[in-house]
Amino acid sequence: MARRVLHDQYFKQAKAEGYLARSAYKLTELDERFKLIRKGSRILDLGCAPGSWLQVAAERVGESGVVVGIDLKRVDAKLAPQVATLVGDIEQTAPEALTELAAGLFDLVLSDMAPNTSGHGDDLVSARLCRRVLALLPGLLAPGRGLAMKILEGQEYPGVLRETKRLFRDAQGFKPKASREVSSEMYIVGKGYAGPAQREAGTGGDAG
Repeated sequence: MARRVLHDQYFKQAKAEGYLARSAYKLTELDERFKLIRKGSRILDLGCAPGSWLQVAAERVGESGVVVGIDLKRVDAKLAPQVATLVGDIEQTAPEALTELAAGLFDLVLSDMAPNTSGHGDDLVSARLCRRVLALLPGLLAPGRGLAMKILEGQEYPGVLRETKRLFRDAQGFKPKASREVSSEMYIVGKGYAGPAQREAGTGGDAG
């Protein structure tokens, strides 16, 4: 019961503080734990609807930063001026369409994407989404920068984590307290992206 009350608290807190969803506190915790977001950064949010991560990211990058979001669903909420959103499928959207909005490669790529839950094979679909994110990074993420993406634990999770570790100086799994206890969701956090040229040379990035 205590755990359920805790999650009700996140829901009520989100409404009280003006966030569009309780998931805002997942990104807040990820940033406080891993120091992902910097003032003035360029942030990309994949699967951004309903927009709570856009809100948190915009607060933390400040007016000098840029936050770009893309989702299959339109984000109708009023957001900060430094936020731009697109309606689209990442599998059919050219990276240039996103980097043009930010006037450069991103400092952090976020993905809270998840499959429409069916109860069967959801983890496999989640792993495929994560691998799609990893495949897009060369055209999106600046060398030395970071990633945080959601994945559902299952048979493919260890493999996706290993693949992420090959691309970043450091990568690990983390489950925020704001995640529901019954949920199998985890977040893979990578810091120090090697970048295409450095990766081919077998070296890592500099910054987190």
